[in-house]
Amino acid sequence: MTPVARASCLFIIALSFRAFGAGQDASPRPTPPATPADQQATPGAASQPTPAREATPAVTGNRQQPAGPPPSDSQPQKPEKESQEQELQKKEQSNRIFGVVPQFSVTHQNAAPLTPGEKFHLFAKASFDPFQYVVAGFQAGLGQATNEFPGYGQGAAGYGKRYGASLADQVSSNFFANFAYPALLKEDPRYFRLGEGSIKRRIVYSLEQEFVARTDSGKHTFNWSNVLGAFSAGGLSNVYYPSTDRGLGLTMSRSAISLAYGSAGGLIDEFWADIDRKLFHKKPKE
Repeated sequence: MTPVARASCLFIIALSFRAFGAGQDASPRPTPPATPADQQATPGAASQPTPAREATPAVTGNRQQPAGPPPSDSQPQKPEKESQEQELQKKEQSNRIFGVVPQFSVTHQNAAPLTPGEKFHLFAKASFDPFQYVVAGFQAGLGQATNEFPGYGQGAAGYGKRYGASLADQVSSNFFANFAYPALLKEDPRYFRLGEGSIKRRIVYSLEQEFVARTDSGKHTFNWSNVLGAFSAGGLSNVYYPSTDRGLGLTMSRSAISLAYGSAGGLIDEFWADIDRKLFHKKPKE
């Protein structure tokens, strides 16, 4: 038998005697004395006391708590902040001039960026608001009165074609400038109102915003969304405009006019809150 096997056998025998002795403690029969051979096989087994149960350390004021994530006040703040931002966006996207004209895309300087889904929601809300149908009807009537797009003709059929073209212009312009390109290029389609400073500074700022955009990361860049959106909508209009009103030259001129209107709209977005406060003596909400 090898030394390793011998040592293993002795260890097993020692454990067996120890277990046997522990079981005999409860019996009235006396335990037979250990033989010298047993003492040699298990040195120190008879004299080694049974290990006592470890004492539970006293609880002190500095006792370390069980491992676990410490309570943090910052964890519930994120959902609360997101909820507040969503409420603010909902409020902003219900703003109207005189309670009629939509002003959904005006926000404050510290507004959080929009997700692609929120950009789509802004596009849909601005494009299919009931006021847009009224505007399309007015533009169709004005175009028929001045015989704009003569290829559409006159009468109810001509008015219907002009109405459809006007509505298509609005929807396609909003789609490209407020959703498609902003989502693709990570630009924010909203107008970030300055709201302070000199009149001159605010006028220059409002005119610049048609060509300066804020990215989703908070930086400033050229407003590709507005410019590409204007030309994309102008190019798409060649599909439904009369053949005499199509072509590259007309598309470029219509796109430039659209950008000019956008700059004028920036003036309204910047100063309407001040005008509204002066006219109706409303105090700014904190």
